[in-house]
Amino acid sequence: MHTRTRLRLTAAAASTLLIAGAVASTAASAAPAAQAAPATALVTNARIAGHCTFDRIVIDVKGSLPPTTVKRVSVLRYDASGKKVPLAGKRFLEIKLSPAAAHNAAGKNVYKGPRLTRPNLPKLKGFALTGDFEGVVTFGAAFNSRPDYTTKRLHNPERFVLDISHRNTC
Repeated sequence: MHTRTRLRLTAAAASTLLIAGAVASTAASAAPAAQAAPATALVTNARIAGHCTFDRIVIDVKGSLPPTTVKRVSVLRYDASGKKVPLAGKRFLEIKLSPAAAHNAAGKNVYKGPRLTRPNLPKLKGFALTGDFEGVVTFGAAFNSRPDYTTKRLHNPERFVLDISHRNTC
C-alpha cells in the first residue's frame, strides 16, 4: 500500500472514531437529563378549619404531590436548628413532605400559610411550619389528647388533607 493511501485510510478511520465518540458523548450527556428527577413540589399554603366531627389541615402543593408521612412525636422541633416549637400540647404530629420546598429556585418564599398558629379548635390546639430544609417541608400539629386521624391525597389542585376526629360539636 502506498503511503498516501495509508494516510488517507488512517485519517478516515480517525474521523470516524471522532464522530462516533462525539455522538456517544452527546447521547451519554443527554441520557441523565431524560431520566432527571421530577421537579421538586412547592408547598404554597396550609389551611386549618373546624367541622362538626373533625378538625382539618389542608396543605396545598404546586406540582406533583410528593410522598407525605405523618407520625406521632413526643416534641416538635424546628428542622435544622433543633429548637423546640413553642406550641402548648401534650401530643404532637409531625407531617413531612419530601421531596418538597417552600421556596423557589431563587430562594424566594412561596409558602403563604401560617408559620405558627394556635387555632383552639376542638382537637387541634396548635399548628406550625417547622421546616423547609434540604428538600423536606415539615409541619407540626399540637393536641391536648391523643389524636385519631385519617389522611387523603387530593388532586386538581394538589393537596394533602389530615382530618382529626372529635366528638360532635354541632
